[in-house]
Amino acid sequence: MELIVIKIGGSVVTDKKSVTPKINSKNLKIVAEQLKNFKLPYVLIHGAGSFGHPLVKRTGIDKGIKNRSQLIAFAEIQKLQNQLNCLVCAALIKEGIPAVPCQASSHAIMKNGRLVKMEVKAIEGMVKLGMVPVCFGVPAFDEAQGSSILSGDQIAPYLALKLKAKKIIEAGDVEGIYTSDPKKNKKAELIKEINKKNFNEIIKYLSGSQTTDVTGGMKQKYLEIAEAAKKGIPAQIVYFRDLEKALVGERVGTTINFKSQ
Repeated sequence: MELIVIKIGGSVVTDKKSVTPKINSKNLKIVAEQLKNFKLPYVLIHGAGSFGHPLVKRTGIDKGIKNRSQLIAFAEIQKLQNQLNCLVCAALIKEGIPAVPCQASSHAIMKNGRLVKMEVKAIEGMVKLGMVPVCFGVPAFDEAQGSSILSGDQIAPYLALKLKAKKIIEAGDVEGIYTSDPKKNKKAELIKEINKKNFNEIIKYLSGSQTTDVTGGMKQKYLEIAEAAKKGIPAQIVYFRDLEKALVGERVGTTINFKSQ
């Protein structure tokens, strides 16, 4: 199955700088319009942005459950991110895409913040049927600490490996991986390809996100998809407006390919 796993950043589908949940309808429409003519089967994952990160940071549920108020926060964040997921699916359906909400945390097990197991058979079945499962980063049950964050950046490589995907595409609000933060440094240079030779060197260039991000920012994103790349599934990190170009195989953004020399 020529499956593509696509991850859309929370900074794209929401206003991530907002301290309260706020959708970015304009960006969401741009993403949906780029996907409407794509024929290969794919799974879509989106980040939480302002629908999750600020409240998680205030309540600390990413580090575990210690009191009852955190249980309420856990429930509230689940509710908010389900609402975001429905808004994303609605935008896709409007463009004729058979998107179906898929709450990964309902069938995932975490341990100390790492995804240990997630059932994928239903997701695989929906893809074969012609549907587009839409998963999202969300707090999940953690058998060691009660709760932790099942990030979209963990879900993407996990599904790619389990479903034997052809490729992972991550679309965010920057064009790829740079030598420094391009939002702060105009001299930052885009790194067009990462392979076995320069993998370790790239880590020193990476830092966390400028906005509130409880999942580790660009550095963690890079490390997560690099694990899939090491196992033979290449990845591409692109600006969200270039998603369609990446879908048809154009060399945009940053490619992570450990088969390349």
